[in-house]
Amino acid sequence: MKHTPKFAVITTALAASLAFTACTSQAATKDAPKEAPKVLTGIAERLVEEGYPGAIITRTLPDGTAETATAGTADLATAAPIPADAEVRIGSASKTFTAVVALQLVEEGLLELDRSVDTYLPGLIKGKGIDPQAITVRQLLQHTSGLPEYTTEVIVKDTFGQRDAYRSPRDVLDLALERPADFPAGERHQYTNTNYIALGLIIERVTQRPLAELIHDRIVTPLDLKHTYLPEPGETGLRGEHPLGYHIDAEGELRDITDADPSWTWAAGAMVSTPAELNTFMKAVLDGELLEPAELDQMLTGILTGDELFPGSTYGLGIESSELSAGTAWGHNGDIPGYQTRNAVAEDGTAVTITLTALPFAIYDGPQDEIFEGPQEELLDLYRVSIEALDEALSTP
Repeated sequence: MKHTPKFAVITTALAASLAFTACTSQAATKDAPKEAPKVLTGIAERLVEEGYPGAIITRTLPDGTAETATAGTADLATAAPIPADAEVRIGSASKTFTAVVALQLVEEGLLELDRSVDTYLPGLIKGKGIDPQAITVRQLLQHTSGLPEYTTEVIVKDTFGQRDAYRSPRDVLDLALERPADFPAGERHQYTNTNYIALGLIIERVTQRPLAELIHDRIVTPLDLKHTYLPEPGETGLRGEHPLGYHIDAEGELRDITDADPSWTWAAGAMVSTPAELNTFMKAVLDGELLEPAELDQMLTGILTGDELFPGSTYGLGIESSELSAGTAWGHNGDIPGYQTRNAVAEDGTAVTITLTALPFAIYDGPQDEIFEGPQEELLDLYRVSIEALDEALSTP
């Protein structure tokens, strides 16, 4: 299923006390670490100077060689160094894994992109202003269904209070459907995690197998990924070496949020990986190793998002684009309490993933209530910092 890519690039005050380390690793050949390129170490250090507890930048070259720089610390209490290619929660970058499985099922005739969700989940998707006959699988993948968001009430306003709560996918969907539709299906793009909760349920319904198993068998095993997985129900910790992830508490302090139940985000954002393995996966997707040409073309057919942070960006089927210095970009970013991930793959096969161990609003100095009142320019600037870092890491030798 090898396919030539048709795109260019993908997207998407503590500093003084933090230790700084840098190294490289040969992901494909397991050679001994070497000194990281100065550009990567400099970018990682500047990210920590912005206030992030830790930063990992991995650049994978076309031949599979992975160069990694780390800055900051894996643990604010001990100043321990960050492992060079540590496990991290990748948040919404999980959506690309879910989308790949869905598109493989399209190849196999088990799913049709333009069939209604009611075909696959009869009677389940319903609510005020929601027409399950009008919402298609494609609209779930592309965030044009109009289904309401649930995450603000579930987690954003009470992150630490919810950290140990297990929520089944059905519970999450039911919570979302308590709210009315945001707009009629197909009217516009609006990024909504509910779409991928519904998509995960459809995948499990048509295969009669759990999503975690499907991701493992269809993606993880063929790519020989050792640290990439969708956590099992009840699994709250990370299995391998990892930096702690930090989030802001009610008192405005950064606290360890690493061990937490990610069930509330499931198919939309619960996965764990490493920066190098996420690069491997994204390169494989875009090189056509996981999808046939027809399905990959569908995946890369995007619609404008109107995103203020990504002018000119589009969203395809579980993958997003933006404009970077090297050209048009496709990939998927991921935010989850404790971890922020940005990734990109260039036309020549070079891939970059940056992971920071806090979200922008966790290190935001402004009033926390402003976060929920709408985007503030200073807060948006913190989001731009990681995007600019990604751009530089990809475009500078």
